[in-house]
Amino acid sequence: MDLSNLRPAKGSVQNNSKRVGRGEGSGKGGTATRGHKGAKSRSGYSRKIGFEGGQMPLQRRVPKFGFTNINRKDYQGVNLDTLQGLVDNGRIKDTVDMQVLVENGLARKNELVKILGRGELKATLKISVHKFTASAKEAIEAAGGEVVTL
Repeated sequence: MDLSNLRPAKGSVQNNSKRVGRGEGSGKGGTATRGHKGAKSRSGYSRKIGFEGGQMPLQRRVPKFGFTNINRKDYQGVNLDTLQGLVDNGRIKDTVDMQVLVENGLARKNELVKILGRGELKATLKISVHKFTASAKEAIEAAGGEVVTL
């Protein structure tokens, strides 16, 4: 091997780019493959995001109203009758915490959970989640259970 037979590795050099605007003889002179007139043929053209060729863009056609609170906390609701159903199926013994809810598919691991008061609870459970409704708290304590707010 010497300087006369050095070559780049196979596949490392790709020179299939078309050299446009280099005279008529090249076959890509004149308009340089951009067509005639219009914004796309001009230098410095950059398509605006959402531009629809002059048609009123979607983000301007859709009505906008209301207010979105960026600090809103969304709670995943779990009702008492759902918990009672899991107790009846033998999937919950005596404690209900986030890990138990995640394992049973009632919430995801990073969600905030709120126990809601629909249905009745007969089992004695120690429930520890983020929030409880007043009726749910009352029903849990009436059944001899314990309420722990995380």
